[in-house]
Amino acid sequence: MTLSSILNDLVFVLLGVLVFSIALVIVGRAMPGNLWKQALEERNPHAAILLAGIALALGWIVAAAVH
Repeated sequence: MTLSSILNDLVFVLLGVLVFSIALVIVGRAMPGNLWKQALEERNPHAAILLAGIALALGWIVAAAVH
């Protein structure tokens, strides 16, 4: 692995996470209520599943950039 490939991976990871975070903020503002409050305080399984999907998507972004 060369330094340029590592830097390239880091750029793609940061870009992917940035785009995903912006999309998450947009979706979060479009939804009524607070997703974190629903999942953690009110124990809503649907909100927890949505948050798990978000975590998986972030993992796939990082894995795709490194691969």
